[in-house]
Amino acid sequence: MLKVKICGITQVEQAEAIANLGASALGYICVGQSPRYIPPESIAPIIATVSRAAPQVEHFGVFANASLSEILRVTRTAGISVIQLHGGESPATCQRLRDALIHAELPDIKLVKAIRVRTSEDLEMALSYEAYIDILLLDAYHPVQLGGTGKILDWRSLQSFSPNRPWFLAGGLNPDNILSALGQLSPDGIDLSSGVERSPGDKDLSKVRRLFDQLRRHS
Repeated sequence: MLKVKICGITQVEQAEAIANLGASALGYICVGQSPRYIPPESIAPIIATVSRAAPQVEHFGVFANASLSEILRVTRTAGISVIQLHGGESPATCQRLRDALIHAELPDIKLVKAIRVRTSEDLEMALSYEAYIDILLLDAYHPVQLGGTGKILDWRSLQSFSPNRPWFLAGGLNPDNILSALGQLSPDGIDLSSGVERSPGDKDLSKVRRLFDQLRRHS
């Protein structure tokens, strides 16, 4: 079953509504320079509220080139269940983080590595992470921004991508193009942020509702 992650959550009411509409996962940006940044002390009550009503929803914390100690601190404070690495983290860094999570008695936290795809070499590089993570996420490349850019990947270039891990498609997805994307690709999940927003961090629930209407047509 296709998983649907809505990323860049900042408001508890919107998080609840999006979970009720059918989201499999919610994402929180833990990168200070992002316009969608939310501190872990503000993430915690959102996760607590959503978890009471929709315990099946996963909660992703998105990091970029953060220290292991910072990732662990935010993970504990916020109560996230999935760590998404969206910077230049190496496979060795992923392994060190996995070891640190075990040492911190957080062995059930999943790891996601996001790859910003510009060339076919980036897809080959993505496969080098398979042994160290639980999920791969393919996003559009931007020279400055790490995500939420609205830029769309070349879906045709991904048609032969077949990793040995579940993978999520991101990058410029919205209710108007999601059926076209899923007509060409078969990811295990999709990740949307700017495509269902009014402004960074402010989700447009009418767009989220339309997204799920489209996905019901696809299924």
